[in-house]
Amino acid sequence: MKDNQPINPTSQHALLRWGGLLVLLLMSFALAEASPEQGGSRLPVVDGLMLDLDANVGVELEAGSRVKAWKNQVENAAVDLFVKRDEGREEAGSGRPTLKTEVEAIGGNSTLVFAEQELINMDEDAFDHLVTGRGYTWFSVMSVDKQHVGKKDVNSFFGNLRNGPPYDGFWGNLMDDNRVWMGTRNGIMPKGKKRVALWDEELNPCVATSEPIEENRYYLIMGRMGAGAGTVDLELFVNSSTPVDRKPVPVNPKANPSRMAIGQERDAINHPGKESFHGEIARFLVFERPLSDAELSSMIGHLIKVYEIETGD
Repeated sequence: MKDNQPINPTSQHALLRWGGLLVLLLMSFALAEASPEQGGSRLPVVDGLMLDLDANVGVELEAGSRVKAWKNQVENAAVDLFVKRDEGREEAGSGRPTLKTEVEAIGGNSTLVFAEQELINMDEDAFDHLVTGRGYTWFSVMSVDKQHVGKKDVNSFFGNLRNGPPYDGFWGNLMDDNRVWMGTRNGIMPKGKKRVALWDEELNPCVATSEPIEENRYYLIMGRMGAGAGTVDLELFVNSSTPVDRKPVPVNPKANPSRMAIGQERDAINHPGKESFHGEIARFLVFERPLSDAELSSMIGHLIKVYEIETGD
């Protein structure tokens, strides 16, 4: 085009239109990077994902910021809602956690605050197969407060233990001093005994951190159980793909866990809140298989970035 040739008005309009669209597109990408993750749509691993509870989405409130239900963000999953549970409580509604929004320490994401409270999924069998040979990997973006000492060293942030002996299922817990521990109770009875102890080194090991985690600091806590028959590994991770503890556990194909609870060890209508934890959960995910080391590292990198988890000492 010659210097003195006038610009075609139609071409000029098209350039302005495309320029405007480009600006809007760049702005949308920037907002997507800056805003809290919505529903796990950008998770690097989704194969086997059966549960994604995200405090940014799917939270149903009542009475202000009290949570009556938390919806699984995995589409077409067998597990749907985790709901409040009044049965067994002296005061209706006292078991509801509280939504806490725009938490600066984790990049503006939301959390649910639990204080001896719980949300229950009412499907009796949805998670059974994870401990009978399928294996699992779970992730919890969370913080802890000072624990109320009820049953010694049992302050559960999730679990699907059977509502009666031998209490088979899998769970994540805190000691009274906030050391983290996890386990899989396989329902195998020790020879010569009438009940299963809280921990059994051969049948029901305690997989734990050696030191407490800090109060009011956010962590990425993870657990993994191997797949298959016979004996498999249980592994616990904190902010890293290097396990802080690993122990073998026998698999029982006849194990029969129960409903999954967030905030306590089971659907404990006989003593709600007595073995629950004090703290917050921003994200809770469960895969119905043991992720590979590479997949685990990919998920860790993603969640640490999204929630701005501090991984230093």
